[in-house]
Amino acid sequence: MRLTVYSDYALRLLMYVAVKDGDLATIAEVAGAYGISKNHLTKVAYELGVAGYVETVRGRGGGLRLARRPERISLGDVVRHTEPDMALVPCFPPLDEGCAIERCCVLRKALHKAGEAFLEVLDGYTLADLARPRSALKSLLAIPAAP
Repeated sequence: MRLTVYSDYALRLLMYVAVKDGDLATIAEVAGAYGISKNHLTKVAYELGVAGYVETVRGRGGGLRLARRPERISLGDVVRHTEPDMALVPCFPPLDEGCAIERCCVLRKALHKAGEAFLEVLDGYTLADLARPRSALKSLLAIPAAP
């Protein structure tokens, strides 16, 4: 199973913002810390705002901060939002492409169960869990310690 770059960026952005402890983070700051595309990250931030995960503050001195407490953001929910089809193989929705062995295929059932198990594991983690090694993350991401 592989997540898209979009989901990866969404999770990284949420982790960064969570570690900022309510201080605003800019797209440029996050992109620079991770060495990722600012343009792609802007799209991700917009969608996370629409979904209610982050709050955007416009204008000079603006940025992003969490719209919910990190304990209330399930990784499974974020991945479900950012990976809407989770089609592991072409016979899964939304593609629903036909297959010669569809009527007796055990592989389809096994992959469906694996996908459910994957999301179930992610449901057991929150953004707060990802942000727990706070001081190490701040150091690695060059986030200044609060005074």
